[in-house]
Amino acid sequence: MLANYARTRATLGVALLGARPWVGMGRERGMGRERGMGMATMRTAGGHQQGQRGRGRGFARTLAYWAAGTGAAGAALYCVGRDEIEAFDDGEPPAELTLEEGEGYMGYPIVKTARHAGRERLVVLGSGWGAVSLLKTIARDAYDVTVVSPDNYFIFTPLLPSVTVGTVEFRSVLEATRRIVKRTRGAFIEAAAVDVDVERKLVLVEKAGVGRAWVAYDRLVVGVGAQSSAQGATGLEHCHRLKTIGDARGIRQHIMANFERAAMPTTPDPEKRRLLTFVVCGGGPTGCEFAAELYDFLAEDLRHFFPQRLQDMVRVVIVQSQEHILNMMDAAISDFAEHQFRRHNMTVITNARVQSIGDTWLRYSERMPDGTTAEHEIAQGFVLWSTGLAQAPLARVLSDRLGAAQSNRHALTVDAHLRVKGVADGSVYALGDCATVEYPHLLNHIAELFDSAHHAGASAITRAEFAVFVRDAAAKYPATASHLLALERDFDAYDVDASDSIDMSEFEHMLAHVDSKLTALPALAQVASQEGTYLARGLTLLARMYAADDASRQRAAASPDARRGIEAHAVAPFAYHHHGTLAYLGRAAAADFGGGHAYRASNLAAKYMWRSVYWSQQVSLRTRLLLAMDWLKDLIFGRDISRF
Repeated sequence: MLANYARTRATLGVALLGARPWVGMGRERGMGRERGMGMATMRTAGGHQQGQRGRGRGFARTLAYWAAGTGAAGAALYCVGRDEIEAFDDGEPPAELTLEEGEGYMGYPIVKTARHAGRERLVVLGSGWGAVSLLKTIARDAYDVTVVSPDNYFIFTPLLPSVTVGTVEFRSVLEATRRIVKRTRGAFIEAAAVDVDVERKLVLVEKAGVGRAWVAYDRLVVGVGAQSSAQGATGLEHCHRLKTIGDARGIRQHIMANFERAAMPTTPDPEKRRLLTFVVCGGGPTGCEFAAELYDFLAEDLRHFFPQRLQDMVRVVIVQSQEHILNMMDAAISDFAEHQFRRHNMTVITNARVQSIGDTWLRYSERMPDGTTAEHEIAQGFVLWSTGLAQAPLARVLSDRLGAAQSNRHALTVDAHLRVKGVADGSVYALGDCATVEYPHLLNHIAELFDSAHHAGASAITRAEFAVFVRDAAAKYPATASHLLALERDFDAYDVDASDSIDMSEFEHMLAHVDSKLTALPALAQVASQEGTYLARGLTLLARMYAADDASRQRAAASPDARRGIEAHAVAPFAYHHHGTLAYLGRAAAADFGGGHAYRASNLAAKYMWRSVYWSQQVSLRTRLLLAMDWLKDLIFGRDISRF
């Protein structure tokens, strides 16, 4: 997605979806319009003619507005669609994958992935946010691209909570991976990657019922995501997760099954209450947005079709291990979310940890204000587990293969260029939830940085020298740029002796403060998306550089260390730019843009602003149109309550 279209898309989303309140009025005011039409027949003849002319002019104006609006919407759709995957279909079918000649390796054949002379083979594992962002950005003629994923579709995960209650249909959040890969004229293999041989540059893939094969690469991008972590709890087989379309479908069926069973006259009241108790484990964005969507489903749709007595039995419980829900966002948003949920009669339990889950119950321990721990049990009919991340199987296998270079047991450690640590030539990259970026600590380079900041022979850094140092260091270490630039404003605070200069001890204290601010990047879609875009641009630059500079290519081929140095010098380190975090809270929405800029609102405009942002972030024009139609159907007919 091209950055210069972002504002146009968001504006268009608001314009298109902002019509919803007007359409809704038609459904609710139908009788009022009929009465108005009846009153028109009581006018005098002259008034009647004048009314007819007025209505004619009004109709003409309305028709003109609709024509202009339709034309503007069509033009905008054309503009925003030019960078979509539909715009890159050249009508040519992809080349057929074949096997290399010979016996293969370790008893398995090797898939031939080279299709053009002079191009490196780029293999991408996964079809999530990072992989799709890379595929949409990388130059089409830079590499022979092969994508390996067990799923032949990309999921727009932020809208999965909406899918669970029928606000959005399954197909509207899916895009076929082959359609995305076609942009690169690449190949797709629907299989799971189970092992990597970094020495031979081979990936072992497996397809049930077909067998195993090796896929050869020159550069490998690992974007296999992460899986849920048990966090010490037992009985997770009784829980739902929300990561795949299958998960969303199962949740949707379970919700309706519980309501239908509770509606049976033979179901006793205690069982009805259990069936209608929905527990969400985890107070992060996924858990909170699911709870909000479930509340909307109950308040806007199910109340019309189930007895009031059943509605009074419904209970939604959020169990959060931290002191507040949405604790990764601004404190004002956390407080607002808790207020919203409690106002909607949801139960929010904080400082609690789930211990075990059964088929009909959930046990948790709660830290009390006096420091003691209390044990509780809830009779439940549904549990969603949305807390904690653990390594995906392939990431764990690769981490074990690389040994001491990979000390993080939750994700693959990568450097500032997203290269997996422990791979000598830097040919393996990782992004998204399966990776964590390890930035260099400035204190480890204090002597080098101090010497570069002042003139030779001087024992301190002057204010003017410090201003130059901050800008140079921010360019060299982009992950610390915002913290380094803030130091220039706080120069006097660190100049303890008021000498208008910074000596070594003051400089050390300053760098320690910057290092303390560095934290791991959050497991968000926008992080993976930015990493994919960064990596695509970097890989394209390297392909262009090696194609134009034969000397650099020969030096890189001669030594792994030389290759790492050449490529690190050519491509700037990755720098994450936080664009804000959104959360839908049930007829309300909140946005945290960092730096104390937090916004929350409980009106209709907030809901449509939230929708317009996600509408603008779709990967194709097709899914945009499907989403708009889903929201329109929800407006006119409500959500589908059938179970299938």
